Amino acid sequence: MEYPEILDKIQTAYRRILGENLVGIYVHGSIAFGCFRWDKSDIDFLVVTRREPPLPQKEELLRCLLALEREGACPPKGFEMSAVLERDCRNFVYPTPYTLHYSAAFRQQCQQDLSGFCQRMRGTDRDLAAHFTVIRAVGITLWGEEIPSLFGPVPREDYLDSILGDAKSAGENLSKDPVYGILNLCRVLAYQREGAVLSKKDGGLWGLKALPPFCRPVVEAALSSYGSGGPFAWDEADLRRFSACLLGQIFPDREKEC
Repeated sequence: MEYPEILDKIQTAYRRILGENLVGIYVHGSIAFGCFRWDKSDIDFLVVTRREPPLPQKEELLRCLLALEREGACPPKGFEMSAVLERDCRNFVYPTPYTLHYSAAFRQQCQQDLSGFCQRMRGTDRDLAAHFTVIRAVGITLWGEEIPSLFGPVPREDYLDSILGDAKSAGENLSKDPVYGILNLCRVLAYQREGAVLSKKDGGLWGLKALPPFCRPVVEAALSSYGSGGPFAWDEADLRRFSACLLGQIFPDREKEC
């Protein structure tokens, strides 16, 4: 099953479940950026409602995703879904409240106690500032009100705060997931310098032009692995030097090594 068919199943089910409470469904992430890969990407989307859905509806929303995962009708990384309120889209709040969240990391919890999970899974999430920003830049309206009229501006400082924590973690743990970390650091620096909202792939392409020469072979290797799905092999010392260089530029209080 291709992702357009999966998204069509989701929007049909969510419209039935939520009825008049549904404002819209919006796709972000790799699909919106045009670089989705079945073996490496998840399907990212936001659900916007007028009011918080009652517990039985929340459970039904997640049963839909769990059934698609169980049937193998989704990529291996599954889904990332957040439900948010219309008022917090029109007048952005940071950290942004959400009424429900799901990703593959929570699959087992949902399978064991779906009702309890749905009751617990509400709060605020700094990552939503990044998701809203991507939706405003390249997002896809799967169903509902159009993006420009629904999603208000996200202040630059809120978006930066949203992505900097992830960048710091990616840089300091580069050996655990080097391809993600390298490309993510590039796109964070691109936003800091130029205000560009980029995919991981486009962040890497930006890095090939903008970074010091010694960084470029590392970025090229990461882009090759990201595009082909092949292995990434690089010297640990070079990874540490790359990480120190980019973290030093992203975080002004750190010592710069390039």
